[in-house]
Amino acid sequence: MASWTFRLAGIALAAATSASAWAQEVTLRLHQFLPPQATIPSKAIVPWIKKVEAESNGRIKVQMFSAMQLGGTPPQLFDQARDGVADITWTVLGYTPGRFNKTEVFELPFITGLSSEASSKALWEYVQKNAQDEFKDVQLLTVHTHGPGLFHTKHPVTGLESLRGMKIRGGTRIVNNMLTKLGATPVGMPVPAVTEALSKGVLDGTTIPWEVAPSLKVPELVKNHTTFAGNNGLYVTTFAFSMNKAAYNRLPADLKKVIDNNSGLETAALFGRAMDEGDKPGRDMAVKAGNNIVALDVAETQRWRRTASTVETDWANEMKGKGIDGARLASEARSLIAKHSK
Repeated sequence: MASWTFRLAGIALAAATSASAWAQEVTLRLHQFLPPQATIPSKAIVPWIKKVEAESNGRIKVQMFSAMQLGGTPPQLFDQARDGVADITWTVLGYTPGRFNKTEVFELPFITGLSSEASSKALWEYVQKNAQDEFKDVQLLTVHTHGPGLFHTKHPVTGLESLRGMKIRGGTRIVNNMLTKLGATPVGMPVPAVTEALSKGVLDGTTIPWEVAPSLKVPELVKNHTTFAGNNGLYVTTFAFSMNKAAYNRLPADLKKVIDNNSGLETAALFGRAMDEGDKPGRDMAVKAGNNIVALDVAETQRWRRTASTVETDWANEMKGKGIDGARLASEARSLIAKHSK
């Protein structure tokens, strides 16, 4: 009789433990570097949060901290996810140069198309095949790109010659090398610093996509924007949406599944679509302000492409010195971009 009593007690304890695990609730702190009204925070991260909260029946709560409210600088965000300073972070990979060597291939000049959704899906697939080791310290939720970057300048850029000597912000080392090849003077800084740098004359212009221009007040601070002919953008930047491994591992199996279901290819597409949709109002704001939008023709674009092509050569040679077949990775990236751009 006593043994049955112990067994029943054990079963009751197991059931209580199981019920407790099933009912477990968790609050995750998400940290990112832009104002909450910017495109990705408002049009990708907030919908992602709502979806995760709904699919977990409210058992996962996500608090978003914007504009570095939890402290630190944008280049520290990836490590904040790794170290548990925040549970989830969103950041630019190029803010930590030399760290994401294989992923960096997507930042080469004129390699991606005109759709952020397509290049973001291609980037996710590329990372799964070629660069998982670069994200081994976090639970990677997704990666993505922005739409085509372009020039926003105080004086018109109508050809290569007019760019020479201009102090232009570049967001990553690849973009800075490209700017050097094109004759500009690159100034590296995270994107939130652009507004003040333009207003104080530290910069003559910046390279960013249309989508982030309104939140940085760029169409108010400069009056010229230069775009390119053809089906390839000048450049893109790569981003990571990452979760602390311990925070992920602490979740019960059913909540892990919620996170898993909101990671990967479709989440890359969500972030990419947000970027694509954000480009339209960014451009519209410049048009409404009466700004000068320069569209370089095919011949002039080809001049830029030829000059910028040496950036890829430099990168491939650098990767070779690190034991990485950069030429193969560039070919792989182009193939995946073409696949997802169809």
